[in-house]
Amino acid sequence: MQASARPAATLRQPKARFAVGIAAALALCASLAPVQAQQDTKIVRPIRLIVPYVPGGGTDTLARIVAPFVSEAFGQTVLVDNRPGASSTLGTQIVAQAAPDGHTIGMIDAAFLINPSLLGKLPYDTLKDFSPIVLVATSPLVLLVHPAVRASSVKELVALARAQPGKLTFGSAGNGTAVHLAGEQLRSVAGIDLQHIAYKGAGQSIGEVLGGQITMVFTTPSGGRQHAASGKLRALGITSPKRFSGMADVPTFAESGLPGVDAATINGLVGPARLPKDYVERVNAAVMRGLQRRETQERLQELGFDMAGGTPAQFGSWIVAETAKWAKVVKESGAKPE
Repeated sequence: MQASARPAATLRQPKARFAVGIAAALALCASLAPVQAQQDTKIVRPIRLIVPYVPGGGTDTLARIVAPFVSEAFGQTVLVDNRPGASSTLGTQIVAQAAPDGHTIGMIDAAFLINPSLLGKLPYDTLKDFSPIVLVATSPLVLLVHPAVRASSVKELVALARAQPGKLTFGSAGNGTAVHLAGEQLRSVAGIDLQHIAYKGAGQSIGEVLGGQITMVFTTPSGGRQHAASGKLRALGITSPKRFSGMADVPTFAESGLPGVDAATINGLVGPARLPKDYVERVNAAVMRGLQRRETQERLQELGFDMAGGTPAQFGSWIVAETAKWAKVVKESGAKPE
């Protein structure tokens, strides 16, 4: 779900940081055209797009949106291959160990950035064993509370937590998930004492806050806006750099005085290390063209995502910065894998 040195792009400003990159990548599409006839990497069979989760989730859905864009670039079928397991590391390892010939790429999410510090030893090196291709989309997280909670804003919730140290609880989809670390960010940035309760999935944690068993939960807009619109839960803040179009009445944490609460879910394409430069640029350009389509943008908004984009180099720098940021959050929170 989706995770820092300030010079690099962070999850706090994914769209702003990548706006220039979008224009640059689109310009690159045109400039590459005369060269590709001579230098293109040959793709002679279907491309595998590894998704390290079961079908049906956000990462899988985005992979299936992006797959046709890549297919168009090479005239080859792109097969989405779901390889769940081991906190997403099983499928990600397949990408890391694949031949760098362009026939295997993978979709990553926030776990890719968090796992190095959360899990410790991995069967691959996050910063060395992959070729960044493009950041596809991001989704902010929204903080929801039960209507019985005596707080109608983030500031009031912080004041309530300070008046009752350790009494307020926040649920998550599991230890080390983006929604868990969003709560840890809130605890750290606001200087409040909250009790974390890990569940076995987002649905269970939202069910518990709906029932009043816990005080609050972070979730994606797609998972929370229906409950907020119905009044069953109250949305207090959202982690996007500016208000999210699908929940425009919810203020950002920056507006609430807590800009350091910036956790988000992310999805991007990577391949094994040493992918040919021309291949990376072609896939990047193809995805950028696809993201510019109105129907794609409407679909992303429907799913609660913001289009991201940018160049491979920007994505690579961003991965380095975000991995370092989440390592700090994991260390300070003491988060451990389940």
